[in-house]
Amino acid sequence: MLLFKNSGIFAPHILTTIMNRDSQIFDLIKQENKRQLDGIELIASENFVSEQVMEAMGSILTNKYAEGLPGKRYYGGCEVVDQIETLAIDRLKELFGATWANVQPHSGAQANMAVFSAFLNPGDKILGFDLSHGGHLSHGSPVNVSGKWFDANFYGVEKETGLIDFDKVANQILDLKPKLVIAGASAYSRDWDYAKMRKACDQVGAMLLADISHPSGLIAKGFLNDPMQECHIITTTTHKTLRGPRGGVIMMGNDFENPFGLKTMKGVTKKMSQVLDGAVFPGTQGGPLEHVIAAKAIAFQEALSDDYTDYMKQVKLNASVMASEMIKKGYSIISGGTDNHSMLIDLRSKDISGKVAEAVLGQAHITTNKNMVPFDDKSPFVTSGIRFGTGAITSRGVNANEIVEIVDLIDEALMNAGNDSKLSAIGQKVNSLMVGKPLFATPVIG
Repeated sequence: MLLFKNSGIFAPHILTTIMNRDSQIFDLIKQENKRQLDGIELIASENFVSEQVMEAMGSILTNKYAEGLPGKRYYGGCEVVDQIETLAIDRLKELFGATWANVQPHSGAQANMAVFSAFLNPGDKILGFDLSHGGHLSHGSPVNVSGKWFDANFYGVEKETGLIDFDKVANQILDLKPKLVIAGASAYSRDWDYAKMRKACDQVGAMLLADISHPSGLIAKGFLNDPMQECHIITTTTHKTLRGPRGGVIMMGNDFENPFGLKTMKGVTKKMSQVLDGAVFPGTQGGPLEHVIAAKAIAFQEALSDDYTDYMKQVKLNASVMASEMIKKGYSIISGGTDNHSMLIDLRSKDISGKVAEAVLGQAHITTNKNMVPFDDKSPFVTSGIRFGTGAITSRGVNANEIVEIVDLIDEALMNAGNDSKLSAIGQKVNSLMVGKPLFATPVIG
């Protein structure tokens, strides 16, 4: 039988005998812990959090229900969680230079859905980045509610360059006259011209939403263009380059009377922040996850540090080196390189599919995800590409010299598809490389 111990989290008098420990689940958690420690994590949307972020996630705060906003709850007993959520909001605003923020969205897709529900009606036109070119499901994909409820239209990259032509996007905005334009991607490695998109949006009265879920940490530290003053609304996840718990947030650089004609049931025009708060709760979510919000607050404070600036600098350097090394080995990088933490690799020059590449690298303990490339001739279940990101491996202290070694291991594995003994040997090399590297390390520069 398992007893609660006085850990400083539970009161000393709680020494209650509980049910037998769930060995099945905890054994699986141990296996996942070993998998993460032993392997190389290259999925661009994953990262490793600090111990204090995990501690907050697993804290007693999970017991508290707190529908509403700080100071305006529908439940009693929220004095403490009000302070926690307020800290999260204040730290996020400081990190990004926002004037307003909501930290309650359970995910990035939930944050986007709250924006849509606040300012769009079913059938309204939206314009987003094509999923098959590196966009995101929640930006109008027909399999997502954003594509089912709204008239979704798309822009993409140029076939010759793999780059977004922002002049063409601006013209598309002027021709289409959408109600909402989305700037953001899941697999685009270059920076965004938010100013050009905003200018076109203003000409047709469209709202501009920046979903910065992938490059948010780089943007916060000034390594990429800042959308805060150019875009009406910003959404992001908190678990990618921000290195926090899984979740989402919504921000604005300016809060003003809603210019898009949305009225309340009583005919009163509200500020956009009020409309967005209501779109999160009760519009699209119930009670916020206060244990996750506490973990977000910790991650935001970590991101305000000089150490995090060093980490972002190394993430960008590692990605640049990885892209260059892959090109040297004859791999095609969409857009020819990267400005952020990620890259999309077209494997057709190597006559290998994304599905096969993901499986082969997995055998060598290198975790990646298959991904469609622009103008792909394979299905989304097979794909011609694979996506890499350097956020997670940089969190473990990997430096640029080790990136060169990792690229060698990637290439060696892909060139030995089907050779189980060879892939097993490569996997052992991967394990040896990662020995002594904790999941959350001190930043390494160089």
